[in-house]
Amino acid sequence: MTLDSATMQESLAAQSVTEQLLRVQGSVPRRSRFAGFFGLSPHGADSMSWYLGAKGEIVVGSILATLPPEWTALRAVPVGSSTAEIDHLVIGPGGIFTITTKHHPSNDIRVARDTLRVDGESVPYLHNAASEAERVTSLVRERMPLVAPVQPVIVFVDPRLLTIEQKPEQVKVLDADELRRWLVRLHPVLSAGEVQEVADLLDSPHVWHVLPDTTPDDARERFTALDTRARSAGIRRMLWVLFAAAGAIAAGYVVFRLIEAALATA
Repeated sequence: MTLDSATMQESLAAQSVTEQLLRVQGSVPRRSRFAGFFGLSPHGADSMSWYLGAKGEIVVGSILATLPPEWTALRAVPVGSSTAEIDHLVIGPGGIFTITTKHHPSNDIRVARDTLRVDGESVPYLHNAASEAERVTSLVRERMPLVAPVQPVIVFVDPRLLTIEQKPEQVKVLDADELRRWLVRLHPVLSAGEVQEVADLLDSPHVWHVLPDTTPDDARERFTALDTRARSAGIRRMLWVLFAAAGAIAAGYVVFRLIEAALATA
């Protein structure tokens, strides 16, 4: 994408994360046919976290795409340094929201007033989300001084367990399944004209100092190809587990019958 792009809405959900995934994955040797036959993952050790991150952002992007027409959702908005981005930036009657997506399918998440822990380990998600929202608030208020502050939101995709022990003061924490319902039920704080003005401001690529290196179509095609290989590998691994379980059951049955026959002739 270049600075001549028409709008930020043309960005792909998880575009910069996908670009980083593809860069890291580019150094991973292609799996052999033997490895592929047994369902070895195509991901390298360093690319799995990027893959999960991209998958999570894509899920949330799909949810936001179902919002009513008075809402605008921007994806992969670059902010701060060249490696920092807002996963999703949402503008609607209920306000302005930075959406930080986290994908922890095998982890327990616990949220307290000032801390967020993943499997007991404290992570800076709350602080980072609040900082992103503050940056966007400052940007918008340069043009619209009286607009309400931007609300930071952290959305977890398919967490094993999400426990809100205390609600954080600044940041809203949600399961992805709750996101759309929560947004559309918010009390309106922006008029239709204000929503349009903020959306026009933030939808312009000229507002952001750095943009993705590749086009959305290129990133999408390469990610889809990698995702297809990963899904196929996962299916093969599952089939091998089922075959192994069936074999163990069959072997156990044979042993049982042999023992039964031995006891009958004893």
